Amino acid sequence: MALSAKLQVRQTQSLVMTPQLLQSIRLLQYSHLELQAFVDKEMERNPLLVSAAGEPSLAAAAVSATGGLAGGGEENSARPAAGEQAPMPGRPVGSAPGNGNGRSGNRLGAGDGGFRIDDVAERRPSLHAHALAEAADAVPTAAGRALAESMVEHLDESGYLRLDTAEFAGSLGVPVATVEAVLSQLQAEATPAGLFARDLAECLALQLKRQNRYDPVMETVLANLDLLARRDFAELRRLTGEDDAGLMDILTEIRGLDPKPGHAFAQDGFEAIVPDVIVAEAADGGWQVELNPDALPRVLVDNDYLRTVRDGARSDEEKAFLGECQQSANWLVRSLDQRAKTILKVASEIVRRQDGFLTKGVGGLKPMTLMSVAEAIGMHESTVSRVTATKHIATPRGTFEMRFFFTVAIASANGGDAHSAESVKHRIKTLIDAESVGKVMSDDDIAAVLKEEGVDLARRTVAKYREALGIASSIQRRREMNARRLAS
Repeated sequence: MALSAKLQVRQTQSLVMTPQLLQSIRLLQYSHLELQAFVDKEMERNPLLVSAAGEPSLAAAAVSATGGLAGGGEENSARPAAGEQAPMPGRPVGSAPGNGNGRSGNRLGAGDGGFRIDDVAERRPSLHAHALAEAADAVPTAAGRALAESMVEHLDESGYLRLDTAEFAGSLGVPVATVEAVLSQLQAEATPAGLFARDLAECLALQLKRQNRYDPVMETVLANLDLLARRDFAELRRLTGEDDAGLMDILTEIRGLDPKPGHAFAQDGFEAIVPDVIVAEAADGGWQVELNPDALPRVLVDNDYLRTVRDGARSDEEKAFLGECQQSANWLVRSLDQRAKTILKVASEIVRRQDGFLTKGVGGLKPMTLMSVAEAIGMHESTVSRVTATKHIATPRGTFEMRFFFTVAIASANGGDAHSAESVKHRIKTLIDAESVGKVMSDDDIAAVLKEEGVDLARRTVAKYREALGIASSIQRRREMNARRLAS
């Protein structure tokens, strides 16, 4: 067969993911902090973007749980044309959460120059700062203080020293004995007692030594904390020679110690959760859903500045740069506005479906999947998945991750409505909390009770849910109750 070249025209259709479309998808998945960092970076790069704090937003209108806009629908708000100043998600239309007067609830007054009550609130010192001060007081020599300050950098949030002394000494080129001596000084002098301990047993031992209560029996008990945790008093009696009454006294004394002395100080690097959506009771008995203005960056396109610099642009390169900045700024404004509307739409559907949780608590939680929500609001399941990732909802029952409301369904034993896995876990915890001495329920007993209540759950699933809740087995719970009975 002869080969020949031919010229043909073919029409095809394909989906192309542009860089802006990819970035819009990422914006949808960003948490509050990630989004704020991205917007700050864009504002540094693009001179046409300015902060618009306090401006109203198109997408921040409050909605009811049925999906209708409170105070006017989308048909009453005109979308800005390209190049015009477009406000980004800001304070929801209607009353703001808190005092309802348009000011932030923690400000002292409108004419106070931005002074916040947070500025005069008592602040705990950080663990790092406190440990440095303790190291300076505990170690008298300059060389020893340098070693002690290096050790402070290895403290974890509980106040434990997470390092191997031999490796630490080798890295600094000093004898191990010198490191051990400085560490002993820190452990003996630093407050609170237990700071600079290398494990739980050493932390408790340091506190007992300060109280002159560290004796051979205590040393044996601390060396076998696993037995104490399992309430294996028979083995502890054999090792220590103490009777049940003596072991109960030791247990009571150990319970009075602080296993994590570092938690008494402010921790660096922890951020308070800022809910993306706020749910409150509406006047008509339903639920009002609104975006939290504190979780939404607010930016505008500065068209006045754009006109000024455009009039002064001379070269094609300068004009091209301004055009690129304008296009990028308008895209960011539209993308953030669309992101806010999408979050609000998903949150409203979640609230509509989980009315039982808002009124009754965890016991009223209904099974819900990403697919069911996506079908109800006309979106793709992947979009709903991105929206619910790292987002939080503040409800009258507390602040929860959006993913918390999505749980698997457990079949009903009598053919009724399916049960949510979270509500079943809550019921298991309630049954165990109601136990008493001599009436500890096994996993089989719990499964039987649930079946009588219409929840068809196997024993192994009960055990899995119990372990997920951090609840010990029936044997361990029985030992704990007997220990409490002996101690009382």
